Amino acid sequence: MQGLAEKPFSFKMGEKTSKKRPNGNMYTTKAPEDDESHQMISSLFLGPHAENYEYFKRNIITILETTRDARLKYYPDDGPFISKQVQDSATFNKHTDRIGNAVQKTAELLSKHSVPWWSPRYAAHMCMDMSMPSLLGYFMTMLYNPNNVSIEASPLTMIAEIEAGQQLCEMFGFNLNSEVKDVPVGWGHITCGGTVANLETRNMKFYPLALNNAIKDFGPLSFVGDTFVMETCGGSKKLFKDLSRWELLNLKVETVLEIPERLSIEYGISSEFLQDTMKKYGIQSVGLGPLERQYEIDRPIQYMLASTRHYSWPKSGAIAGIGSDNVVGIPPDIEARLDLNELDKYLQASLEKQQAVYAVAAIVGSTEEGAVDPVRGVLDLRSKYQARGLSFVVHADAAWGGYFASTIPEDFRPGDPKNAEPPKQTGKGDGFVPDASLRVDTQEDIYAMRYADSITVDPHKAGYIPYPAGGLCYRDGRMRFLITWTSPYISGTGTTESIGIFGVEGSKPGASAMSTWLANRCIGMGVDGYGALLAEVCFTTSRLSAHWAAMSTKSSSYICVPLNLLPSERKAMADPNTTEESYAEAVDQEKQKIRDRVLNKSNQEIIDEDADRPSDDKAMVLLRALGSDLNINAFALNFRYSDGTLNDDVEEANYLNRRVVEALSVDSPEDDPTKIPFYLTSTEFEHELYGNCAQHFKKRLGLAQDELSLFVLRNVLMTPFPTEGNFIDTMVNIFQEVVEREVKVCRKRNETKENHHSFIMQDGSEKIFLVNRSMFHLASRRRQLIASASLDEKSLSTYREAKKDNPDETFFLSTAQKEDISATMLHDGTFEAVITSKSGKTIAQDVHVTSFTALKDRPLNSKYRDQAYPTGHMPFYLYGTPENIHIDHMLLRAPNIQLSASNITLDVFPPIPAATLKAGCILFADEVQESAMQPFLPTSQLVGGQGPTSAGNFFFQKGRKFKVSVFEDRYAVGAGGPGLGDVDFGRRLGVGEMVLGEEGGEVWVDSESVNRDPFKKASQTAKWREEFAKIGRELE
Repeated sequence: MQGLAEKPFSFKMGEKTSKKRPNGNMYTTKAPEDDESHQMISSLFLGPHAENYEYFKRNIITILETTRDARLKYYPDDGPFISKQVQDSATFNKHTDRIGNAVQKTAELLSKHSVPWWSPRYAAHMCMDMSMPSLLGYFMTMLYNPNNVSIEASPLTMIAEIEAGQQLCEMFGFNLNSEVKDVPVGWGHITCGGTVANLETRNMKFYPLALNNAIKDFGPLSFVGDTFVMETCGGSKKLFKDLSRWELLNLKVETVLEIPERLSIEYGISSEFLQDTMKKYGIQSVGLGPLERQYEIDRPIQYMLASTRHYSWPKSGAIAGIGSDNVVGIPPDIEARLDLNELDKYLQASLEKQQAVYAVAAIVGSTEEGAVDPVRGVLDLRSKYQARGLSFVVHADAAWGGYFASTIPEDFRPGDPKNAEPPKQTGKGDGFVPDASLRVDTQEDIYAMRYADSITVDPHKAGYIPYPAGGLCYRDGRMRFLITWTSPYISGTGTTESIGIFGVEGSKPGASAMSTWLANRCIGMGVDGYGALLAEVCFTTSRLSAHWAAMSTKSSSYICVPLNLLPSERKAMADPNTTEESYAEAVDQEKQKIRDRVLNKSNQEIIDEDADRPSDDKAMVLLRALGSDLNINAFALNFRYSDGTLNDDVEEANYLNRRVVEALSVDSPEDDPTKIPFYLTSTEFEHELYGNCAQHFKKRLGLAQDELSLFVLRNVLMTPFPTEGNFIDTMVNIFQEVVEREVKVCRKRNETKENHHSFIMQDGSEKIFLVNRSMFHLASRRRQLIASASLDEKSLSTYREAKKDNPDETFFLSTAQKEDISATMLHDGTFEAVITSKSGKTIAQDVHVTSFTALKDRPLNSKYRDQAYPTGHMPFYLYGTPENIHIDHMLLRAPNIQLSASNITLDVFPPIPAATLKAGCILFADEVQESAMQPFLPTSQLVGGQGPTSAGNFFFQKGRKFKVSVFEDRYAVGAGGPGLGDVDFGRRLGVGEMVLGEEGGEVWVDSESVNRDPFKKASQTAKWREEFAKIGRELE
């Protein structure tokens, strides 16, 4: 580390983090015996070291040659359009050379700066080596550039999209056989991503309202009004035209979708007539607002889903005109799944208020935690509320977890005892990778998706397919007509349809559809295809989660805690007789069991040793219970101080986690992705979204139960390779070394008490006042201290003379040596110092300070700070003497700004007594909206330079006048917050005006040093453009 601002940790190959094996490699390349599933999986990818390069190259050459032949065979008598003479010309060769140089430079930059997600060392975002079938499918198709908006623009890839949709539907368990009675026929298609797919689920709720408009008041369908009977979701039957607004809004999904067919059968109404009618009355034409106003829907219809939802949901709500506020987040449980009890409360409230619900979405694989919501419970709640008159669509947001449906065996049945049995393993040897099953609850919820009305899935996530490839599947294919203006053909045509009309996109690449179809077809959608791949991924994830659960011991300098509870924790929490001691003992015993049976074992050893254990005591059963529901592990770190005490400050724990992820990720062009030996990523558990989940996680980490967001580490594992040869140990060793080094930084910033301290000097009648230059990121200066002190006569005279000669100058008193403010300066009341000017000029040396006494000494640790900036005013500490009155801005939240002014002119009534000024009180700048200003820009951008200035428009400068109110400071000198700025508005000490900078006073503005982190490296993001400009120079 070269200075405090350098990268916190750097790696060099060959360090002890790289533990090579006897064969000279980091992990064995020995082929696993009899493990045919792993052999199949190994054939799917280019490989971490491009092991399958020759196979991939051979296919690329085949594609290029086939493309060439296709062009040559299309009317060959046309002859060449680009002649040999043109190709030999200087201009032609100049431009082909330019392109070649740009391609070479671009390839070099990509290889230099791209994150190596093809490597088993990459465990960060949802990225991994794309499968070769998907890459080849995309590459070969993009050469033809088909547009899947219509069949005439993409005859083959349109078929590929239809079949890809069927592949996905079949994987989810939707029926595709139209001959099967009483079960709807599913349908799916490819979109650019889950965001668009989620947007396509809105119009179901308004179809009955639009149809009602077409029936009543002599509308085109009025002739059915006296006989067309509809069943409400509660089971009663009424004439459609007599249904109330609430009943129209709460018809069951199947009831709505049957309307076109019923109109055809009962009244002979053609699809064309109904389509033309709905073009006039449907929400797609009329719009959301007019229908809401007509039917007096004064409470917005809402979507409900866990507050851990992907950001695409509020975005979709905004785009669809629903409003992001009406995408209602339901609090999660302590493992970040949708809390059914909370959902029940929200639905009951909707029923009581008669506020309709578009849909409840169950997230099947949250992108931050890998959590699978209780789909079965959501379906049960719908049945419960339909009987009470409230109905809604059940949507499964399986953008991340959808492909894990391939791991569910065809003969799987919920409740079957054999579901709890670990899968039978085939294969042995050092390269053997076992298969792992999802937890039984997770399996049953994924199985239950077949009863959801719609499912979003992203093949470009767990399908190992290039971006962009999202998908949307309907249990009842007739739902797709609600996104467009068409009506379903009642008899079914059996012809290929132009599916571009069934989505919100216009043009979309046929290459995505072909890539998805080819990968699905080559790999397979069942347990022997994607299921085998993801089963190995699940095992890899479980092995890594075992390390997160048990790597730290009581003697470690840190603790590592996974979000998901250990089995012993779940059992202890369910037992009302559990004590803190028995809880801790059970957890410690289980962690030791994990160390003994998993952490120090190879894959083969785990399987072999399980052979002699009872079924409920096998290591594979324990591994199945660890980690998240899918293949994302969320976990967090906390550190111990040198004396073994566990840190309880959330902000400091966040700091540790943030530094660890910065060491294990790329955030600057100066970071060489090829030199980072292990990749992780992170997320934040915001109190507003995660609530009790975040609080419970903090408790397990030994942290304060405050409302600060919790910074959480994440690993996403998509590769089956790290457990070969127990290579995962290498990555864990790297991680542990990083953590231990960053713990030292955290201790240094929190344990170092002695430091050089600097104070802003403010004159007084007899004594001077000193304002500490606070810093949030150093424990030694993490306090807002205002003190009075005496100086030796010579130094005081020198200071006042300099002040007289330079009335606008700011002067600082700095300790001559490192001091501990609490232990020595305040305790002894004396220290040696120097006086300097803002420019750094020394004014006085050998300054003897005495009677150093605190007026205000407020700690700035996160637990003492407010959760929000002051609203409607800006608070200051007011102190001094009647002749010399000073102010210093109250630092109630971070980041913040230090604003100090000496010798202000204060005109308030009644005047503030001298005794009150001596003790210090609180002043509000009544018309300054602090919350609207925070966080402040760097000082140089605020005032054109540090310190006092009269230039610019910054509000805090000499000559500025403020309306103010003065209040008593009700708290002790050393009191900690939060709430230090709370005052009794009924007991103002005075009201009036304040002017800055008169009577020889100076103004100090600093928004930089107070927030500066001396351990943080400087940002270099602007250099990305410099790197990218190298490509352009090749074209000059």
